[in-house]
Amino acid sequence: MTDITVMLVDDQDLLRAGMAMVLGAQPGLRIVGEAADGLSAVERDAELRPDVVLMDVRMPALDGIESTRRIVAARPEARVLVLTTFDLDEYAFGGLNAGASGFLLKDAPPAELVAAIRTVAAGDAIVSPRVTRAMIDLYRGRLPDPAGVRRASSIDLLSEREREVLVAIGRGLSNSEIARELFLSESTVKTHVGRVLAKLDVRDRVHAVIFAYENGLAGG
Repeated sequence: MTDITVMLVDDQDLLRAGMAMVLGAQPGLRIVGEAADGLSAVERDAELRPDVVLMDVRMPALDGIESTRRIVAARPEARVLVLTTFDLDEYAFGGLNAGASGFLLKDAPPAELVAAIRTVAAGDAIVSPRVTRAMIDLYRGRLPDPAGVRRASSIDLLSEREREVLVAIGRGLSNSEIARELFLSESTVKTHVGRVLAKLDVRDRVHAVIFAYENGLAGG
């Protein structure tokens, strides 16, 4: 089985060294490069073409959001996992709009980080429930009023159950949590999630969360 190749992007040398030590010890993961700023990250990504880029947000030369946007524009198959100290990085949500495949707090346990890397490398997406809930709290005053927003026409394509699943995704619930809340099997939830993504024509689960925010469906 081929190793998942990972590039670390952070302006703090000690943090990169720590992540390299932790991740390098994991079976099936291989660190192929590092970058200390956004411009270097874009250049190194083009050179190394890693499976997953772990991307800091606040960096010199070019921030992680613009770096993510350039990497994904040049290499659509790129999987970028944004790492942030969320309380300091209010604009990190922009990383998801820039094409990131996941969003995780820097203080996430190593096992959670490793699982997130494997998830995005497999083509899925991840938004930590606690991060999603924190984003909901942070952006609550900036989100459109559900009573006044003009819903995207694609919402009308969703069945009532699919709409419930979308709302749950927007709240940051995992498939298992959605299954418990809606009294469904996880396999049924997975099927509904797939249909929601297809009908809304969004790239992945992360962008379903964004869609829910932008259409007033994630503020509950």
